[in-house]
Amino acid sequence: MSEEKLPLRSENNSDWYNQVVLRAEMADYAPVRGCMVVRPYGWTLWENIQSALDQRFKATGHVNAAFPLLIPKSFIEKEKEHIEGFSPELAVVTIGGGEILEEPLIVRPTSETIIGHMYAKWVQSHRDLPILINQWGNVVRWEMRTRLFLRTLEFYWQEGHTAHATAEEAEAETRQMLDIYADFAINEAAVPVIPGRKSEKEKFAGAARSYTIEAMMGDKRALQSGTSHNLGQNFAKAFNIQFLDENNVLQYAWTTSWGLYTSFIGEIDMKQGDDKG
Repeated sequence: MSEEKLPLRSENNSDWYNQVVLRAEMADYAPVRGCMVVRPYGWTLWENIQSALDQRFKATGHVNAAFPLLIPKSFIEKEKEHIEGFSPELAVVTIGGGEILEEPLIVRPTSETIIGHMYAKWVQSHRDLPILINQWGNVVRWEMRTRLFLRTLEFYWQEGHTAHATAEEAEAETRQMLDIYADFAINEAAVPVIPGRKSEKEKFAGAARSYTIEAMMGDKRALQSGTSHNLGQNFAKAFNIQFLDENNVLQYAWTTSWGLYTSFIGEIDMKQGDDKG
């Protein structure tokens, strides 16, 4: 870092944080408002996070895949709770190749809808379940107030999406992934966290139940660090993810989603940093 003295963390935590990220060359401001450029040091930290989590995911039977960045607007509208939760933050593409698109496309804020569409194609029998897929990628949410790593318009993350034959299996998956996040945060990143269930008001739009790990920062504030959602049958019904059970009865699947993103780099900085950087 440069010789110029950092702002005292105790006097201006926000300015201290921004200066640490910039002067340690972890990230820089992009020319698009609210976006950032992740510099090599910052990306190395993200690669380390990816590696630690990916090992844990694969050890519990999950596999990686990739789904499109662009989502038909009609997919978002199928899940009423989903569109209500995300419509203020959506980035919408209306022109492609110089032509007005027949249907607007949403730059993904999250992938439940398009993955739900694909799962409906892939699932016919209880033998097709469970599906345990994780995706590494980027998403866009049109945030009004942004901070490097902690909250940006575009950010990088992993999002797991699973489908199950029973409610019990879906709840076990949701809790398992929360435990994986807690284990990673505490034992790999040395960031103390408190796991728990989010309130009805704060849960993910479209979820039956949402769980979170909250990281304890040096300024005595908590930051949401990773979330795990039991989606019940909400998305399965919206996207017709159905299967024949062992008794040959048609049932809707039970789905989950869970994610942790590059904000965790900011959380490491805030937890491990001091007035010297």
